[in-house]
Amino acid sequence: MAKDSRSLLLITVVKNLQKLGYVFKIYAVRSGNSHSLWEQIAGQISILGQEQYSLIDWSIFDGIIADSLEAKEAISSLMQEPFHSIPLVWIIQEDSLANRLPVYVERGFQNLLSYWKSVFSRVNVIVFPDYTLPMLYSVLDAGNFFVIPGSPADVWAVEAYSKSHEKYQLRKENGFLKDEIVVVVVGSSFFYNELSWDYAVAMHDVGPLLIKYARRNSVEGSFKFVFLCGNSTDGYNDALQEVASRLGLLEHSVRHYGFNGDVNGVLLMADIVLYGSSQVEQGFPSLIVRAMTFGIPVITPDFPIIKEYVAEGAQVIFFQKDNPEGLSRAFSLFISNGKLSKFARTVASAGRLHAKNMLALDCVTRYARILENVLNFPSDALLPGPISQLQQVSWEWNLFRKEIDLGTGDILNMDEWGTSTSSRNSSVVDLLEEEFTKNITENENRSADQDTISELDWDVLHDIESSEEYERLEMEQLEERMDGTFASWDDIYRNARKSERFKFEANERDEGELERTGQPVCIYEIYSGSGAWPFLHHGSLYRGLALSSAARRLRSDDVDAVSRLHLLNYTHYRDILCEIGGMFSIANKVDNIHKRPWIGFQSWRAAGRKVSLSISAEKVLEETVQETEGDVMYFWAHLDMDGGFTRNNNDVLTFWSMCDILNGGHCRTAFVDAFRQMYGLPSHVEALPPMPEDGGCWSALHGWVMQTPSFLEFIMFSRMFVDSLDALNANSSKVNSCLLSSSELEKKHCYCRVLELLVNVWAYHSGRKMVYLDPLSGSLQEQHPIERRRGFMWMKYFNFTLLKSMDEDLAEAADDGDYPREKWLWPWTGEVHWKGIYEREREERYRQKMDKKRKMKEKMFDRLTKGYRQKTLGG
Repeated sequence: MAKDSRSLLLITVVKNLQKLGYVFKIYAVRSGNSHSLWEQIAGQISILGQEQYSLIDWSIFDGIIADSLEAKEAISSLMQEPFHSIPLVWIIQEDSLANRLPVYVERGFQNLLSYWKSVFSRVNVIVFPDYTLPMLYSVLDAGNFFVIPGSPADVWAVEAYSKSHEKYQLRKENGFLKDEIVVVVVGSSFFYNELSWDYAVAMHDVGPLLIKYARRNSVEGSFKFVFLCGNSTDGYNDALQEVASRLGLLEHSVRHYGFNGDVNGVLLMADIVLYGSSQVEQGFPSLIVRAMTFGIPVITPDFPIIKEYVAEGAQVIFFQKDNPEGLSRAFSLFISNGKLSKFARTVASAGRLHAKNMLALDCVTRYARILENVLNFPSDALLPGPISQLQQVSWEWNLFRKEIDLGTGDILNMDEWGTSTSSRNSSVVDLLEEEFTKNITENENRSADQDTISELDWDVLHDIESSEEYERLEMEQLEERMDGTFASWDDIYRNARKSERFKFEANERDEGELERTGQPVCIYEIYSGSGAWPFLHHGSLYRGLALSSAARRLRSDDVDAVSRLHLLNYTHYRDILCEIGGMFSIANKVDNIHKRPWIGFQSWRAAGRKVSLSISAEKVLEETVQETEGDVMYFWAHLDMDGGFTRNNNDVLTFWSMCDILNGGHCRTAFVDAFRQMYGLPSHVEALPPMPEDGGCWSALHGWVMQTPSFLEFIMFSRMFVDSLDALNANSSKVNSCLLSSSELEKKHCYCRVLELLVNVWAYHSGRKMVYLDPLSGSLQEQHPIERRRGFMWMKYFNFTLLKSMDEDLAEAADDGDYPREKWLWPWTGEVHWKGIYEREREERYRQKMDKKRKMKEKMFDRLTKGYRQKTLGG
């Protein structure tokens, strides 16, 4: 949100990605000077406080880009399910954390290091603007580091520096005459603290130039050679002066400046910049970009990375690496009569214009390519255009010209190499470090307090032990005098079972259950991870339904779906069934968990997408169900809100076309095949239930309420449909395929979207009244009235008697072990009951009853024949 080179980079990238079809929603940690710019680009900006990160439904996004270390809090919320798999790209341009990592290692802050490693490991791709930062952050490398060079930081730094510094004033202050030609020799930025072999090689190549232009008998003019290398305080200047003396150069014709000084000032004073590095760079050298932006003619080796961006003889002059003669020829092109040639000035001018946007296209296309590789788009997404559409890209300088010209705004702090440094007083790095240090101090103090035992503590402990020993002896004496009777194992077992029924874990009763006593309806909110906790409701109307045991809220009476349905122990089935798996778990022996006439469900996503019930709507629902007679389904999250579709004037968006959009165009085909297999229909019989085009709403996000018997009937139908769908998918020739989508993203949750709409097909064709409840106002409106359905409903397929007989046939097959295929899903989705099981259970109960009577008779006979003696008192 500051107006600096980072904002310039991100705004340019976002605007070009928008041209490809990407749509952005912008969140900010705090407001800043570029707030209005971002609003022009992406609409309203949301400023997030510390507690608001957990209140964002990140699942509505196909991917997330974080632009700063300060976004760490958002990334922390993305480390939890159900957001853990959302693609995340993190752009890190600060070195504030990198500077602290060596300190953490030295002080043994392993917990803090481990925390940062876990945060970095969550990210799919961490993007750095240059190749130095990945080395600084190497301790945290999880194999996801990526470098996209070409940031406008170098050009920004030079433009801002030029506004406040004058070339000839700098030369005067540093002792350079106006008519002297200053040649600055630079090399690789990776060598900072030592006079490296890189400069030894450069000296070998530059030696002939020094002899020709800086010796006492030179007639070419007055030349000064400046070597920019190492540290200015480590005696490098003396070493260079010794070399100059041996070569017979004029005194002070060779000078040294270090990287820890004013690098921009050294480059601005130059007349010619010679890039003398022998190292093959991975990215375009930062110092060459700065020199070109200053308008200085540059001579450089013909490295491939440099030739890729600049043209020979137009923006720079090339010479062959390790070829002193070639360097001399190239240098001579810039000199004419002891002064800069006209050609040198032409090259410098062209280089200045070219450097401004030289790396913009490559930088932006690399970001686009990362998104192309990282993001997995759902079936209903309009895919972005090809990267080849980006032909000409330039930085959005016009949006920041005022800040650069006036030197105002939030100009980012830069080090010598243009690496951005954090200037905020309270960065997330500092806050985490303070919190970690505070915890260590508290733990040490607590340990010290616990280890120190006073004399008073020993006295109290002695009194407690004496009291416990006295009570134990007293109880033993009383038990010896009491007449004891020994219980049978049956009694012990019965008492244990009776006690177990009152435990919390057995029937999950606590304060929440007591609050729901007398309520006509309970809505189960289905969720799959701790990241969804903030979206769940509290109160007597709702109860959580966790699809994973590890995801249950602490100190709550949420239902553990896994403990009620063993199938959900398998991650594969838990993922492909999604919320309806939780419904199967509630329906499994429903009397043990739900004893109310009405039952409802709602996905946690409803709150995140602002379609959950308001307080007034909740009151309307509770009052309405008490007065309702007959089978009615009330729903409040409808399909348009979930999909966010845009209707074209010429296109009619029907129920089945929407289902196709959500399932990669395969919804109708898969539904027909599953429906045909479920009922054993021949191929010539129509198997797609008709759905009206009356403009009414359809339920989504599993947000509905119906009578409990109707719910069990819906589950009976759903179990058979899911089994048929799974059979089709299992018979597919492709391994780990999904009949409903070709998207990698949706293979994991293959059945989820079609099962989300299944309740609409069942309710419509089974003759249930469908009423839409506005989640804000609470107003009620009937959808698809029953009187208009006559002639369209397929009642024969959704008749309860038919479904019940089909269910019993499947149960009999499962009970007999007559499985139709190796991986038969149906028996694992709920209860298996048929007439034979009822009879066998009745016989088992009768046998147990008779065994109990026989044991009682044997016990009475033993008492009568063997007698019973009371133990002598005191004896």
